[in-house]
Amino acid sequence: MAGLIRRSDIDEVRSRTNLADVVGDYVTLKGAGVGSMKGLCPFHEERSPSFHVRSGVGFYHCFGCGEGGDVYSFLQKMDHVSFSEAVELLAGRLGYELHYEDGGQASDHSNRARILSANQAASEFYVASLGSEEAEPGRKFLGERGFDQGAAERFGIGFAPRGGALGKHLKTLGYSEEELVVAGLLGRGERGDVYDRFRSRLVWPIRDTTGQTVGFGARRLLDEDKGPKYLNTPETPVYHKSQVLYGLDLAKKDIARGKQVVVVEGYTDVMACHLAGVTTAVATCGTSFGVDHIKMIRRVMGDVAGDVRSTGEVIFTFDPDAAGQKAASRAFDEEQRFSAQTFVAVAPDGLDPCDLRLQRGDDAVRRLVTTRKPMFEFMIRRVLDAHNLATVEGRVAALRATAPVVAGIRDEALEVGYVRQTAQWLGLDMDEVRRAVASARSASTAESKSGESSGQRLESTLSLMQLPTDPTTRLERDALMAMLQYPAEVGLDFIRRGANVTFTDNTLAVVSDAIATSAEHWEAPDWLARVSDEVPLPFATLVKQLGVAPIPERPELIGAYCKDVVAGLIDRDLLRQKKDLLGALQRTDATAEVEKYGQIQRDLVRVEGERRALRDG
Repeated sequence: MAGLIRRSDIDEVRSRTNLADVVGDYVTLKGAGVGSMKGLCPFHEERSPSFHVRSGVGFYHCFGCGEGGDVYSFLQKMDHVSFSEAVELLAGRLGYELHYEDGGQASDHSNRARILSANQAASEFYVASLGSEEAEPGRKFLGERGFDQGAAERFGIGFAPRGGALGKHLKTLGYSEEELVVAGLLGRGERGDVYDRFRSRLVWPIRDTTGQTVGFGARRLLDEDKGPKYLNTPETPVYHKSQVLYGLDLAKKDIARGKQVVVVEGYTDVMACHLAGVTTAVATCGTSFGVDHIKMIRRVMGDVAGDVRSTGEVIFTFDPDAAGQKAASRAFDEEQRFSAQTFVAVAPDGLDPCDLRLQRGDDAVRRLVTTRKPMFEFMIRRVLDAHNLATVEGRVAALRATAPVVAGIRDEALEVGYVRQTAQWLGLDMDEVRRAVASARSASTAESKSGESSGQRLESTLSLMQLPTDPTTRLERDALMAMLQYPAEVGLDFIRRGANVTFTDNTLAVVSDAIATSAEHWEAPDWLARVSDEVPLPFATLVKQLGVAPIPERPELIGAYCKDVVAGLIDRDLLRQKKDLLGALQRTDATAEVEKYGQIQRDLVRVEGERRALRDG
């Protein structure tokens, strides 16, 4: 894999990017004071705009839901991409070449770009080949499963010809043999000879969340092909099967909008669902559903950790065979990683979504999703089916097996319902089931306490709206806003002096300490982010709010205003120092403590001189 993107490149791309231009692609923005724009927040429903963007400092913040960050975090949340992908997207938008840290190799990025480019060229070649005479078995395969030419085009399906047709074609486009091997498009034999990895197969492009083709899945068509039924791209610098979900590039917007994802088992199942109107369907690519897939889905859904009130839905479809049951067990083992509610959808007669659509139509696929059963009910019934409930021993064993399942239910109301339902299924007293569940829960007490602590930490987040409104606090607040939003206008000297005064508000004092420790970076394009990184986590939101809150001043006067408000803060501190020195002077005996008395007088002269210079400036 490519190494970390150089910090200097990250800063350069950020500084060259106008945040308002990027946000403006998603949100209608209007002027809201000097250097500030606002609009309706894209992260929560609201009627009046509370989403503010400050291009000058490169930060946005919503005063309604608390979301905030820089241009990278905005793209991460809106397009559901990783940090590196966000940097690469913006770099591509600017035409800026990125460099990576591994060995200082600038070629890593070009290698990645070459692989992606080769994949795209291969995808186009496969699509064009689907219309060839040789691809007739592929077209027949699609037709037999209810997919026409329009469906093939919608999902970018192609055909890999026999022989070395792909390799020859890509070499004419300038790609080297080694590049194509690294990309997984060519394989290398024991004797060093190369060959097209996919031959005489139907091919699906596998794309990342940004829509770039990172790999392929290929389906066997001919009896003489002794390879596996499905063959995928091997691990490459851009393709990692545990970190991709087929169809997520098409489904991500509807998943985010509807807070629902349907996890199916194959490429044709994803196609069938989307064509039937279930446009939130995705599938794993040659591997079982795992932790990395959960992270991807949670990021797209906005699934907040620990939120038992989450209305999101994760719906799994499983085949009724042994492999499907095993997949169900694995999915259930990871169920607690979701705050969203989890469900299982099993079609009548054990049909998968593709066969269900083919035999019973689009409406049957939609009903499959709407008639899903809660994951807990599905798993409890599975456990019960494995025991002989006609005997006392079987019922007791079944109770012991199901109690941990019921104990894992986060919603207390649901748990009560399942205790009652399980008692009915087992034919046991409800109190007996309740005791068994309580006993099973004791094993997870430590985890529950950890979750409570996490929730308390989240609740301790500080906000601009919580600050006192007295004149002293307002001055401190306004001075920090000036330093954070217009550091160039305030200047390094005033930033250092202003951040080192004594603050009366303890909350703002923490922010001023962060500014003081970050002062050397006052000219950096990510100045606000650096200050935010310095404060304890509960203060980060406050820093971002201070960095985007509108400053009530006309553009032509903003420089003078910012300088003046920080000067006012410094002057107030000098006045405090003068008061303290005068008090100390009164308490000092001029004859007995000559040296100390003289030092206080000199300090008074210095402070008064600083005040005069400050006011003259």
